[in-house]
Amino acid sequence: MATQSLYRRYRPRRFGELKGQEHIVRALRNAVANDRGGQAYLFSGPRGTGKTSAARILAKVLNCANPQQGEPCCECESCLAIDRGTSFDVLELDAASNNGVDNIRELIERAAMGNPGRHRVFILDEVHMLSTGAEAALLKTLEEPPPHVVFVLATTDPQKVSETIRSRTQHLQFRLLPAKELEAHVRWVVSDAGLTVSDDAISQVIADGGGSARDTLSALELVAAGGGEADSSVRPEDVIEALIARDAAEVLTKVAAVMQRGYDPKTFTEQIVRYLREMFLSSMSPQLVQLSQEQAVHAAELTARYGIASVVRAIETLGEALLDIRRAPDPRLVLEVTLVRLASNSIANDTASLVARVERLETGGARPRDVTGPIPRPRLTETVATPRTATSPTQTTTRAKSSPTPTSPTSSQPATTSPTSTTSSNTQVAGDLADLWPSVLRTLKATVRALYSAVDIVSASDDALVFSAPSDMHKKKCLEWKDPVVAALTTSAGRPISIDFVVHGSRGPATAETVRPSAAAPTPEVAVASESDEVDESRSADSFAEELSRQFPGSTVIDSPKG
Repeated sequence: MATQSLYRRYRPRRFGELKGQEHIVRALRNAVANDRGGQAYLFSGPRGTGKTSAARILAKVLNCANPQQGEPCCECESCLAIDRGTSFDVLELDAASNNGVDNIRELIERAAMGNPGRHRVFILDEVHMLSTGAEAALLKTLEEPPPHVVFVLATTDPQKVSETIRSRTQHLQFRLLPAKELEAHVRWVVSDAGLTVSDDAISQVIADGGGSARDTLSALELVAAGGGEADSSVRPEDVIEALIARDAAEVLTKVAAVMQRGYDPKTFTEQIVRYLREMFLSSMSPQLVQLSQEQAVHAAELTARYGIASVVRAIETLGEALLDIRRAPDPRLVLEVTLVRLASNSIANDTASLVARVERLETGGARPRDVTGPIPRPRLTETVATPRTATSPTQTTTRAKSSPTPTSPTSSQPATTSPTSTTSSNTQVAGDLADLWPSVLRTLKATVRALYSAVDIVSASDDALVFSAPSDMHKKKCLEWKDPVVAALTTSAGRPISIDFVVHGSRGPATAETVRPSAAAPTPEVAVASESDEVDESRSADSFAEELSRQFPGSTVIDSPKG
């Protein structure tokens, strides 16, 4: 004789044993206890959340010889017969396979007949599968059933049930179980059934169950039969780790290992998308994460490393791949190409990947950062004037702001405030404004932050910032969200701030000329660059052009930056 499955062995027999459905239990228990039960109910919700079990408990308490505060006694002959499935008071019909008009006519004929108990309960599973004619045949009886008849309609898709039927029923919606409550239930079942299951296996079971009590117990039974240890196969988070590391070879290795174990590409893609969704929720709304405590912490760590923008991009890209997988002659190839595109920006052609590639070129070939990360601070400069002599022309020395060297007055020069000191003061204000920008960027909402993370500061003054946008379209989008950025800058700086944009092609380096305010300071001297600086700029232009050609194969450089 076959062993009874765990989900049948631990199926709820009373309302109080239903897990995670307190609102359903309260409504049905009070209705029965106060003799206010309805004649037609519609139970809807995801699979494995207790819809059919609740319908059977309702049938038991309606025919129980000794009900106690809306609960069946589970000891009388009626309750035991319903538990065994031999009661004449309960008729279960699968509407998916009995969806014709003749099947409903037979049900209506049975409803008119008497029964041994006080009520006759008709349970119709998957009622949304009924044909249009069958729904019409059921409608009149559902509206005015015999006094002893109660209909319980169960469905996983209530939107497909006709509005006329829904309006004649009391609609109760079942929910997926929270991860914490599901974990407590699994541990109780493991203890009561005498199973040996590791903590890692329990975490895997909860993740596989996805909030469904029945699916979770089925997964638990499979794990227990396999020795009680977690499956050592490749998990979705292993693939995501490879995506974070930008390791396309490791991604292909993981996919190959999964396919060798007999996984379907579509199923594994759905698992990756499902885990990415949990990562997304761990950042936006942690209370909705359907993972164990340990896995939820791990998902949050992955999100922090990957970046919320990259998570959303991966969900969108894999979602589009799922549509292609359904009609592709080789679904595995679609999955592999999609994952490699996510792991390597150099072969992707979407906007986010192009922005990351441009950023990598601008930072000298460094590893591309996430589009939501902090932007690099522009190198601001300040000018320090040298004493004017008769034998040498006036020169202005340009020096990085990070290592200022104040000019000391000599004995022949009085210690008075000069135009140069005024310029340095204004430049310090401009530098503070540019230094303030990264912290202001982090306070913006996600949409604005994503747009402004792709632009860089090209010049700054004491009351204005000029940004470089990668394209005219990006500039237009940034201007649409200009007001919240100006407001945030004004609040942080404590004075009115304005911003402007230039397109990437017209962008120039931030120099003392662009940083120094023009109104408050006198006309500055022209900076004289040394010969070695010119050589370095020439080499940088050549290396930039070569790197640009490598990143965009097949392209032709028509205008060198040094020209």
